[in-house]
Amino acid sequence: MKKKIIYILLFSSILVQAQHNIKAFKKGELLQYRISYSNFFNAGTATLNVTETANSGKQAFHIIGKGKTTGVTSWFFKVKDIYQSYFYKESLLPYRFVRKINEGGHTKNKEILFDQTAKKATVKDYKHNTEAKYTTHKNVQDMISTLYFLRNQDLSKMNSGDEIALTMFFDEKNYKFKMRFLGREVIKTKFGKVATIKFRPIVQAGRVFKEKESITVWVSDDKNKTPLRIKASLAVGSLRADLDLYKGLANPFPIIF
Repeated sequence: MKKKIIYILLFSSILVQAQHNIKAFKKGELLQYRISYSNFFNAGTATLNVTETANSGKQAFHIIGKGKTTGVTSWFFKVKDIYQSYFYKESLLPYRFVRKINEGGHTKNKEILFDQTAKKATVKDYKHNTEAKYTTHKNVQDMISTLYFLRNQDLSKMNSGDEIALTMFFDEKNYKFKMRFLGREVIKTKFGKVATIKFRPIVQAGRVFKEKESITVWVSDDKNKTPLRIKASLAVGSLRADLDLYKGLANPFPIIF
């Protein structure tokens, strides 16, 4: 559960636009994150890269997300994950999702093909050579497309305590995902001080997370809505991801010197 939530937030997180006039990102955007454990040592890196493609004559985005462990962490638990999402520019709804992971020897190699009109998803499991169809919800998102779909929302009228809800499909299930608006805050990053919007996802408590609301997310309070920091309180210690590098943003980065 821990890795799913972190990847959902990094590769898929935050924010539902009534009209999909894309302003928050564009082709060529690259975001790289440094992941640390208990803010003490580096645990890994994660990247998100925006490219373009087409399907059935429709223009689309192709997002490539990669995650891996580094340094000491990779000595005893090696992670190498690749996530890919394909979604249409006009609707920002996914039609294909690829998940190929290797986490300490635990591997998955799956592809999901979405039929948004029929509300169906075809899951191909290449590791076990199986294929199955599932019923999805209307306007369902995948783990990565969620981030880009939601980054385009107008948050200017949100008040503390307001929630944003959507449905994601992964691991053969539909999941309700909620983000609670906590307010605005200026945080210090490696690039300087940045005005941010603060959210808290509503997740199920369990063996990994200490409580139901143990994750906090900060995104830039500008047109980009770039995820800047994610912090998760774990049963033992904490996991944190910080933006370490950015390129090709659609809008200027709002640094407060």
